[in-house]
Amino acid sequence: MENSAIYVRERGSLRRISDIVLAQPKPVSSCRRTDPFALRKEHFIFTYNAEGSLRYTTKSLFDITLTFVANNIHHVDSLVGFPEQIGDRLFAAAEENRVFLNADVSTKALQLFSDAYGGMVLGSLCLRNRFPLLHERMDEIKTFHSLKSLDLFGCRLGDDHEIFQHLSSSSLASNLVQLFIGGNSLSDVGLQRLTSPIRMLRKGLDRLQLLDVSYNPISVGALRYLTCLPKLENLDASGTSLKLGTGLKTTIWDLLGLIYSEKPLNTFDHSRCKTEGWAEQVVNQWETNNSQMPKQKKIDESRTSALRFFGRQKFVRDVLNAAPLVCESEEEAQTERLHFFRPAANDHIPEKQNPSTRIDQGKPSWHNMKKRQRQTGKRDSSHQSPPTKRLSSTALSAEDIDLLNSY
Repeated sequence: MENSAIYVRERGSLRRISDIVLAQPKPVSSCRRTDPFALRKEHFIFTYNAEGSLRYTTKSLFDITLTFVANNIHHVDSLVGFPEQIGDRLFAAAEENRVFLNADVSTKALQLFSDAYGGMVLGSLCLRNRFPLLHERMDEIKTFHSLKSLDLFGCRLGDDHEIFQHLSSSSLASNLVQLFIGGNSLSDVGLQRLTSPIRMLRKGLDRLQLLDVSYNPISVGALRYLTCLPKLENLDASGTSLKLGTGLKTTIWDLLGLIYSEKPLNTFDHSRCKTEGWAEQVVNQWETNNSQMPKQKKIDESRTSALRFFGRQKFVRDVLNAAPLVCESEEEAQTERLHFFRPAANDHIPEKQNPSTRIDQGKPSWHNMKKRQRQTGKRDSSHQSPPTKRLSSTALSAEDIDLLNSY
């Protein structure tokens, strides 16, 4: 295999390939058998019969080929068109051979499977309070562009994280339905950056139905950035600067068409968020594998730098054990829980509040147009999408103009 030539028949013509370096077979442990038999050992299955005698059977040609392709998955151009049964077995073989733990190969391999099989590779990803995993495997996580649910609660994103561009990318935003970004020290500026692509360019997060921004220092003024989400049905604003009252209920209804839920919504229960797909075990391998952990990225926070000074193992251990400060007591969590949902056509709609309690300053004119449409109608058209016309420059606020000019 090392010195022989490799030929490929493609579209009826035979050509020679000389720049491909195939993966070397795993070294065989020393034994008393002859070398020719030891080289072929990987093509046999060794078992014991009822009497305790050693017996072996040959592997099928399909299994031998599957292992060969899995070890050289980085040389495959595309898997588009292959049946999902073949893709599932090929992914399992690559996972068994720990291909996805190799940082030089894992990104290309996962991109290969994601392009061909989409949501079957990974449809839901839960990274709640798993800060090191997100930052160490950022390139691999970006290849999961068919996610419908993504939980980034407590991942210390801040206002300017590189994953915001991935969340608003056209590949992921066309599938993402649920997004949990609570407990990330996200302020009004961060929410503005997250929603800027859909507000300015009309792309990104257009299918989002559930949003969790709880335990972030956001104010009432940041709610206007969420008006660009046409299909938003559930919102969790617990632990923020928002205070429950008549004015808040009226503002959220006027801006988003959502009403306050007296009981906690089950959709925000963490037990419902799980990692599901072929790559579920791969994500677990990334977290448990410490021997091949890449070099830690530079982080400016003083606390993190101090932990790194005393050793990487202590840094990883402390970060894994540390959970974000969510609430001080269970009673406080119950009293400050702010869940909002979009009512059905036959549900009770809150009564019209005094205009003096509303926050109309700083809202674009098209927001007032949407509000008048809700008030004049029967308020049963909450699922209609916003106008498809592009926003004019007068519809953008001064903050949006500054953000647009910064690009």
